[in-house]
Amino acid sequence: MPALLVVLLREADGPAFTPFSINPGVILWTVVVFLLLLALLWKFGWPAILKSVEDREKRIQQQLDEAERARAEAARLLEEHKKTLGNARGEAQEIIARAQALAEKERQGILERARAEQEQLLERARKEIEEEKEKALLALRREAVDLSIAAASKVIEQNLDSAANRKLVVEYLASLEKRQ
Repeated sequence: MPALLVVLLREADGPAFTPFSINPGVILWTVVVFLLLLALLWKFGWPAILKSVEDREKRIQQQLDEAERARAEAARLLEEHKKTLGNARGEAQEIIARAQALAEKERQGILERARAEQEQLLERARKEIEEEKEKALLALRREAVDLSIAAASKVIEQNLDSAANRKLVVEYLASLEKRQ
């Protein structure tokens, strides 16, 4: 439209139009068109622009509010997680303590059973040693009796004097030692 206007103005005035020339008709129409566009924009454009800016501001505010709520929820969840973790650690420590106490109790029980078995084995070994000792003493007594009888029979076979009897017993004992 401005090109058509320039052509119309050129024909009406006669002299050539330059960008630096002042034309009151063009100024008037430019002001009228500007005011008309300004009124249209004021009536229809400005409320739409304000409405979209307000809508955007509301959306941003809602997003900020949601972000704040999410942050508060995250902080609450973090605190709850810390509590849960602390409780879990406490329970774990309690379980470990109970397990250690149970293990100690079991260890004491095993030690007591081992001591009892040891005492039983020692008592049994003492009894066996005592029985073997009694058997050995009995066998030694029998052997002593046999030796005494054998020595007496030798003494009776040869009735000698006291020195000869001693010599005979010593020789008999020496012969017994050689046999063993």
